Amino acid sequence: MSPRELLRSLFDAAVAAADPAVCVPAHLPARPGGRVIVVGAGKASAAMAAAVEQAWGPPLEGLIVTRYGHAVPTRWIEVVEASHPVPDAAGAAAARRILQRVDGLGVEDFVLCLISGGGSALLALPAPGLTLADKQAVTTALLRSGANIGEMNAVRKHLSAIKGGRLAAAAHPARLLTLMISDVPGDDPATIASGPTVPDPTTFAEARAILAKYGIAAPAPVVAHLERMAEESPKPGDPRLAAATARIVASPALSLAAAADRARAAGYDVDLLGDALEGEARELGRAHAGLALKAAAAGRRVAILSGGETTVTVRGRGRGGRNSEYLLGLTLALSEAVGIHALAADTDGIDGSEDNAGAFAAPDTLARARARGIDPAARLAENDAYGVFAVLGDLLVTGPTRTNVNDFRAILVGS
Repeated sequence: MSPRELLRSLFDAAVAAADPAVCVPAHLPARPGGRVIVVGAGKASAAMAAAVEQAWGPPLEGLIVTRYGHAVPTRWIEVVEASHPVPDAAGAAAARRILQRVDGLGVEDFVLCLISGGGSALLALPAPGLTLADKQAVTTALLRSGANIGEMNAVRKHLSAIKGGRLAAAAHPARLLTLMISDVPGDDPATIASGPTVPDPTTFAEARAILAKYGIAAPAPVVAHLERMAEESPKPGDPRLAAATARIVASPALSLAAAADRARAAGYDVDLLGDALEGEARELGRAHAGLALKAAAAGRRVAILSGGETTVTVRGRGRGGRNSEYLLGLTLALSEAVGIHALAADTDGIDGSEDNAGAFAAPDTLARARARGIDPAARLAENDAYGVFAVLGDLLVTGPTRTNVNDFRAILVGS
């Protein structure tokens, strides 16, 4: 197996460990009696709904919203597609309908909520007094600012009529179980998809401070809404959430462990750097290049694996994606070191808003780029890592995987 083939197999092992068809049924309780309503949102939510249908069978009803291109056939649970990462009217309409689905339920009813990464953008119902355009403007600014996912979602929860525990409050007094596929560092249920069914520890004041930290000039209605603090999100101890529980069914750590097993079977030692790494993508790439060079100097044959969610502060006008940017930063720092190959990709199959999951790098990446008249450092300054790897034929294109356990990075040393 070539280094590139092995890297792809490590990625595939990580994705397979988070396949909803595998991880959802194992965490389903015995089918409840009475009326069962299934709702949810995220890039994996449609596949999760299909797994529930297979496990429980009819009668079922409900509504799921997923990203365009991520739907799968279902028989009884309706699936709607909407925009990600910037929300659209389809997501707002679906969120409104989900609230209507759970309104007026009683204690004998059961709500199963299926949540995965991407749900924040897909459940795009603005708080009273705000418009979809307001939310789109703030989301776009946050995506370009370098804010981490926890900061982004603290803001989005306070501009929403459904996130930050509000969906669970609307379903009260029905029993509610949320199954979550985690795509956030630390697997915090309050951060995954902005925690629509779990208590929200963040506040309006924190949301205002985050916008100020990144110099985001929000639309006037958003500023007024955050200053007015009319209705805070449900907090820990809120009685409306007493009958709501949440379980993590797949996580970055479990996927990294599966990839590590595959690497060891291929004869590599494994260095696990953690599943919750954050920071500027290119800077993390440079730091990981240092680790790889040190391992190479020691004569090690090792797979360096990591997960988490980096950020990109967009200053240029190129096509990027945080994994492509990480990889170009890594490649420049390696400077054609022999025997080091790497892959960085998003396990959902979409690197940012591009059509690739990520990309591959090899010892000859820089030489091949320069032979084609490409200045890799200049492209990185322009946030155009995608453009570099596209010209070289080194993009990893998988299409939607219909799961999402965040970024996956692998460096093979001594291959």
